[in-house]
Amino acid sequence: MTPKNRPVIIGVAGGSGSGKTTVCNKIYEYFVGKSVKMIEHDSYYRDQKDLTFEERLDTNYDHPFAFDTDLLVEHLTQLLKNESIDVPVYDYANHTRSDKTIRIEPQDVIIVEGILILEDKRLRDLMDIKLYVDTDADLRIIRRIQRDMNERGRSLDSVINQYMDVVRKMHEQFVEPSKKFADIIIPEGGHNVVAIDLVITKIRMILQERNKA
Repeated sequence: MTPKNRPVIIGVAGGSGSGKTTVCNKIYEYFVGKSVKMIEHDSYYRDQKDLTFEERLDTNYDHPFAFDTDLLVEHLTQLLKNESIDVPVYDYANHTRSDKTIRIEPQDVIIVEGILILEDKRLRDLMDIKLYVDTDADLRIIRRIQRDMNERGRSLDSVINQYMDVVRKMHEQFVEPSKKFADIIIPEGGHNVVAIDLVITKIRMILQERNKA
């Protein structure tokens, strides 16, 4: 495999509601038509078909153990070898992995997004660029409330209770410490146009160098 055939893997981490998705979308939009795909760590929540529905509800989805990161590492390794992968599809209504998958072919740019993707060294070692979107906690909780109520039909009390009981603790224990592994920290997420432009420029440079090889 020659350098120009190897995809560029960009990791985008940050707390829940930090603006990771906005950053990813802006990078994605720039490279549309230039062979780019986005993979979400959330797609790799563990299969929980062996658990009762009540047990699934008790799962801590912000802990590293909730993810089948072994499979994500395997899939990214396959993409680096220019092999296709079948990304799992998570069924949020039933809190387990569905029987569906999404086929992703090898690309020039692979964006991997998730709160914990910088927490695992195996993932970090596969990334060319590691980003951390750093946003104040008050903005993150407001965005999470809006998302969970509008998109997932949850009550205000349930969102706040989950945040206080689980999300906040997991952020402090696992997410925030992973910031030290980032190559670039982006304050204020998708609103930081300068930082996003710098990242896009860096990706372009890497691709140009590989195409010359």
